[in-house]
Amino acid sequence: MTQKRIAWITDSTAFLTDELTNHEHLYVIPLGITIEDKVYEDGVDLTTDTLYKHIRNEKEVPKTSQPPVGKFVELFETLKKKYDGAIAVHISSKLSGTLATCKTGAEMAGFDVDVIDSRAMSYAITSLIEKGLAMEKEGLDQKTIASKLHEEALKNENYILLGNLDQFYKGGRMSGTQFLLGNLLSIKPIIRIYNGAFELFEKVRSEKRATKKLFDLFDESYQKHYISQIQIMHGNVMEKAREYANEFRKKYPNLDIVIGELSSTIAVHAGEGTIALIWHKESKK
Repeated sequence: MTQKRIAWITDSTAFLTDELTNHEHLYVIPLGITIEDKVYEDGVDLTTDTLYKHIRNEKEVPKTSQPPVGKFVELFETLKKKYDGAIAVHISSKLSGTLATCKTGAEMAGFDVDVIDSRAMSYAITSLIEKGLAMEKEGLDQKTIASKLHEEALKNENYILLGNLDQFYKGGRMSGTQFLLGNLLSIKPIIRIYNGAFELFEKVRSEKRATKKLFDLFDESYQKHYISQIQIMHGNVMEKAREYANEFRKKYPNLDIVIGELSSTIAVHAGEGTIALIWHKESKK
């Protein structure tokens, strides 16, 4: 029996490794970013450098938007000529309407698409796609892979040390009271993505203490679970990300460490200087 061909879909909030960027069966739908009434496609005609420059120099806050349903319909109409079905892994449905739009596009195009809510963003999406591709290589069918990925999406942990309270507040992700207190008390909030939504995890009085807290959180998880890799995602602060990586290498010499940049869509809200730590938990062997 011939194995059915599967297309893979994601959105521009995902971090694409070189391997995924060059993968012939992976297709990326960009989210929109509006700057001064002009809509850009994340990762297509807008770089993070351009975005940060605008944020630093202009008062107007960029706005993000989910892809139009027509983008999905157009893609699926093309894909159904070459594939038997598709698996789409998207940013959390509680953070964007992208996943719902994908489902609508699949229905309109009459294409068999299993849509996975990553319940996160960035490298958490990447991990799910990588796991799914590995399952496909093992010969698992589309429905089995999709079922397993729904379960895997529950195993990610995400913690974010915001680089810029202004951006998170202006982007509507923080209340005015939280923003005021954060600035007055020089609080460094640690945000986590829990059950698919942003949550204020802890308020720390200095960046040094906040950094220590992040390492403590990872260590606590590392003692309980099997963790083979940690992803350090950053908002235009590569040197800081490397410092984190060096610390992890000292304590966990067998840990695989990936450093990557946050996408423009995420940077609009998180701000320049942000550090995010992401890891996937497995049962200890």
